[in-house]
Amino acid sequence: MTPEDRVKALAFWSGPIEIAPLTGGITNLNYVVSCAGRQYVVRLGQDIPEHLVMRWNEQALTQAAAEAGISPALRHAEPGVMITDFITSTALSEADLHDPATLRAAVDLVARVHRDLTRRVTGPVLTFWVFHVLRSYASYLARHGSPHLSLIPQLMSEAMQLEEAVQPIDMVLGHNDLLPQNILRAEDRLWLVDWEYGGFNAPLFDLGGLASNAGLPDGAEQEMLGLYLGHTPDAAYLRRYGAMKCASLLREAMWSMVSELTSQIEFDYVAYTGENLARYRAALETWTAR
Repeated sequence: MTPEDRVKALAFWSGPIEIAPLTGGITNLNYVVSCAGRQYVVRLGQDIPEHLVMRWNEQALTQAAAEAGISPALRHAEPGVMITDFITSTALSEADLHDPATLRAAVDLVARVHRDLTRRVTGPVLTFWVFHVLRSYASYLARHGSPHLSLIPQLMSEAMQLEEAVQPIDMVLGHNDLLPQNILRAEDRLWLVDWEYGGFNAPLFDLGGLASNAGLPDGAEQEMLGLYLGHTPDAAYLRRYGAMKCASLLREAMWSMVSELTSQIEFDYVAYTGENLARYRAALETWTAR
């Protein structure tokens, strides 16, 4: 059965449907489906153990985020499938987050996640500790003969130093995958989607991920931190934040290394690995020099 046939066969539909691919994802298959005058997003994806992705966790967080008004409503879920409302919107780009007003709205959205979802979520939820993820990736890459294997000892030595520098931490419910395209701009507000990596984490990770994935310049990055904290961060906070920002970039690079070995989606993971390794090394050099 093709993915499109799987979508068509879902019992959720109340009549004939029109289906179109929703492009841009690099982990899952997504479709926009029209049925009975309404539009939905259908997301197809199984558990991905090598990335520590469990769909029951994604479903729980998608539901909680929808109830908090942060994400589109979840209408149906079954193994390997989630259906949410389609929101007429545009995915943000890196350049969009360089606009002060858009950045301010995005920081407010992240703060709502950390504040509101942390209090709202109940029951089993995963923890996403980036350094555990990095160690898991290193083990997977070693077992499966990654072409990047020679880099791993040095990268993990650096990760150990970053983990020590990040302490101590607070713990909140985090999105943990703040790529600009996971933030949607609708007519009157921003929405946050794709909760497959969501879980309890330090807020520094979402902040570092937002800044690094958007390539924020120094001034905008300082503005982001000030908006989130409500005051200017001190030197100790900036040191810890810088370490986590490096870790977020290293995680994206090693995620791509693993995806080079496993993903069936048509995407240039080799180039993506190289791009994120370069970003990581630049950030690590800056952090080390401070």
